[in-house]
Amino acid sequence: MQRAFDAATAVHPLGDGRYRATIDEGWDIGGNANGGYLIALAARAIHDAVGRAPLTVTAHYIARGRSGPCEVSVDVMRAGRRTATAIARLRTDVDVLAVVGTFADQVPGGPTVIDSEPPDLPPFEECIRTAPPVPGSGFGDRVHIRLRPDDAAFRDGQSTGAGEINGWFTFADAPPADQQIDAFGLLQAADAFAPVCFNRLEVPIGWAPTLELTVHVRGVPEPGPLRCRFRNRFMQNGLFEEDGEIWDTRGALVAQSRQLALIPRG
Repeated sequence: MQRAFDAATAVHPLGDGRYRATIDEGWDIGGNANGGYLIALAARAIHDAVGRAPLTVTAHYIARGRSGPCEVSVDVMRAGRRTATAIARLRTDVDVLAVVGTFADQVPGGPTVIDSEPPDLPPFEECIRTAPPVPGSGFGDRVHIRLRPDDAAFRDGQSTGAGEINGWFTFADAPPADQQIDAFGLLQAADAFAPVCFNRLEVPIGWAPTLELTVHVRGVPEPGPLRCRFRNRFMQNGLFEEDGEIWDTRGALVAQSRQLALIPRG
């Protein structure tokens, strides 16, 4: 139940590790494609090349992703019995994104230690729906983000100062309970929320460009919306980091993320 997202991240093989794709204008914020959307698009090409799902993916953002045709080139570095590692480059008229990823099927079992728990959220309908405050952005119509009310105060200029944002994630083209989000959807969820720095004091609301984003896929989600928590501990020299946890409806950890981004300028 992520039909629009699947279509917008589709890739078409051209041979020799090259893929034709389109950066869809419906997944942009002020004309710039969302970073989670771009990493998912590049990951689709690697998936086609190696035949396995994303396990850990790191992207470095080189230029803004403008809507229109693009090409993804994939270089498979190693393909073993369980894992495959590849490098991908997404390009329009300029290099937009460089990705390195290890892809593998999830293998349940082994020792388990979970030293955290899902965020405590009000019911989906009682949380506050948010969308990028940028005219002409399509991204807020494609995903359905609902924040815990206490974490949404930054929208009214009343940041909590806590450096944390919690809420629900779904795609907008199906009822929340019917969502079946796959590994590529988890890549999108990892970069769908408002930057956590907005809940720091004296940080203006504006574009916070991602420099690097890493996502670890830890499991296959059960159907339904995802519970998400994003935290920040360090802000200095114009940069902030954001650590994410994504949990499914049964309370299982299904993804983690970390990104480094620029603090918006006033």
